[in-house]
Amino acid sequence: MRRCAVALLGRRARRRWLHLIVGGALFMPFWMVGSVVVGALLGAGGLFTGSLSVQFGAYAVGLPLVAVTALFPLARPMSVAAARALCGVPADRYADGPAQGREAKARTAGWFTLHLGAGALVSGATLALPPFAVSVMALPFSPALRESELGRLWGLDRPWWSWAALPAGLLMLLALAAVAAATGALLARQAPRLLGPSPADRLVAAERRAAEAESRNRLARELHDSVGHALSAVTLQAGAARRVLDGGDGADLAFVREALTAIEETTRRTVGELDWVLGLLRHDEDAGERGEGGPGPGPGLDALEALVRGAGPKVSLTVSGDLAPVPEALSREAYRIVQEGLTNAARHAGGEPVTVRLDARTEELEITMENPLPARPPVARPNGGRGLRGIGERARLLGGTAEAGPSDGVWRLVVGIPR
Repeated sequence: MRRCAVALLGRRARRRWLHLIVGGALFMPFWMVGSVVVGALLGAGGLFTGSLSVQFGAYAVGLPLVAVTALFPLARPMSVAAARALCGVPADRYADGPAQGREAKARTAGWFTLHLGAGALVSGATLALPPFAVSVMALPFSPALRESELGRLWGLDRPWWSWAALPAGLLMLLALAAVAAATGALLARQAPRLLGPSPADRLVAAERRAAEAESRNRLARELHDSVGHALSAVTLQAGAARRVLDGGDGADLAFVREALTAIEETTRRTVGELDWVLGLLRHDEDAGERGEGGPGPGPGLDALEALVRGAGPKVSLTVSGDLAPVPEALSREAYRIVQEGLTNAARHAGGEPVTVRLDARTEELEITMENPLPARPPVARPNGGRGLRGIGERARLLGGTAEAGPSDGVWRLVVGIPR
């Protein structure tokens, strides 16, 4: 008995009971409209008449009005918010946003009607039954109640029968709790089916996740290419300058000065690129809805000479054709591809000369980068491989191809992208 009472009055059951009472409160306007309609048809007169026929007639008229109201876009978000808070069902089993499509709207209407219809009955019983049950339990102790209509209804002409009112009133309260708990459990079982995502909702959610993943991948590529290149170039130039200075009095100060200048230019340029990437990160959906622009275009092929100059004296650049007609998007991606190629060369073949060639004389922009393989193979990094993968992703997004690998003692990267 104690376990039964705990189950009926547990936290989850109480919250579901409250959910039903909320449904009953929402049903009140529909019931009042139904009372006016039924009262006018039956000539009952008065909104709050005690006639059961008018009460249940108003209830029957209100239910179709509830179903029609559920077709409005706000119905499902409001229902989902209430169900998530009070039904005790995992939040991820509900759909987000207004219902889209005929099936989703029909399921929302079914839920709204079930919630408000069952809530009206349970909340009505919650208001009426406890006072009645308490009055029944007070019959043995109140002469006034025993002489009232309630006492005559209870049959107090048999005195011993009045003491049966105590367990009867208690059973009424327990029955009310049991009915509320069972109804709440029924709604909780139906909530995922009626308020859960439809196939269209799942498709929209999958597309949104794919867009978010692509946005994260893009930001990761930009950060990897800009900041990673800068760190590699600065490390290479600083190491070269240190080795020259270690040579003593005969150190080539002009080389050291050139290396420090390259470090300064690289860090200054990278600060601007980092600010641009962070601008992408801050440019969220709210800014887009307000009509605000993004952080502006990133660096393109016009900044390629400065990029190569900052990479050190052993990097040479050859351009064939005119780069001015190259589209802006392709120009930005080509810049990032060269930047990442230089980063890979600095990491894996530091100190070796690097040749960069761009050919824009055909319908395809071709990027070729070569550097001799180092005498000692580089140590593989546990988390390496992102650079070439990022280059391949950039090329494929523009409909191009990227191939890289050793050939005749030279590491060669060839990228071709349609213009």
